[in-house]
Amino acid sequence: MAPAISIVMRSHNDDRHIGRTLESLARQRCPRSFEIVSIDDGSTDRTRGIIASYPEIRHVEPPAGPYVPGRTLNAAVKACRGEVVVFNNADAVPLDDDWLERLTSPLFAEAGLAAAYANQLPRADASYLVRKDHIRAFGDGRTAAKWRFFFSLASSAARRAELEAFPFSETVCCSEDVEWALRAVGRGRKIRYVPEARVEHSHNYSWRELARRFYKEGGDSVQICGSPPGWFLTLGRAGMETLRDWLFLAPRPAGWREFAAAPVRRFIQRCAYRRGALDAAGKRVES
Repeated sequence: MAPAISIVMRSHNDDRHIGRTLESLARQRCPRSFEIVSIDDGSTDRTRGIIASYPEIRHVEPPAGPYVPGRTLNAAVKACRGEVVVFNNADAVPLDDDWLERLTSPLFAEAGLAAAYANQLPRADASYLVRKDHIRAFGDGRTAAKWRFFFSLASSAARRAELEAFPFSETVCCSEDVEWALRAVGRGRKIRYVPEARVEHSHNYSWRELARRFYKEGGDSVQICGSPPGWFLTLGRAGMETLRDWLFLAPRPAGWREFAAAPVRRFIQRCAYRRGALDAAGKRVES
């Protein structure tokens, strides 16, 4: 008999966190049956060995060639048997035994819902600025609700029928979740934030890693949203986010050491984003 839910777990060198993630998945109290489908992108640490210690997990080999998020996700979805597919990164640790039930219940209850996403809490070692970004993006959901759009696939759920009929884009670098969710909304479908479904998930990126990430997001934005942002908008966004950073740090003395880093961080983010968008737009013109 096919399970009601398929949990897709993507991994790559995640031995620091994957053990806790798998232990938490094994403890889930959910009235609906579920399976775990693992798809590992060539880990060279202990990740694959840890996964192998759970014989009930079904492993799917990723597509050959360079890693493309959308292509990997589409391959994983094809291997799923559940009516609802849950995506949970190997380093996103569910914090409660009812995380799965809370995250998936809306999809079984609401016909017009395309997807739901969980609340991502920062790790204990997260920097103060990372904590601040998580509070704004997740938290009680009120801040992100005012934004043009927000969605995160790192811990989320969607209907398998929807994913099969409208697969992930295989041409974007790292914004496959946002691109897919925007298409769903464009078709009149709804996306739900479930703050009660909590996972621990955050990254303390170095400035080089931050620049690389935002460069890719900027490149994707041209395909998803259109034209690159101008210098005025780029600097304005960096300045406004820096101001919010300082207001967040001011009443938190332990975070004051990040005051000087805040403008550098935001300048790197916004300039890398713009450069990625400009490079992608240039390639479009050339083609």
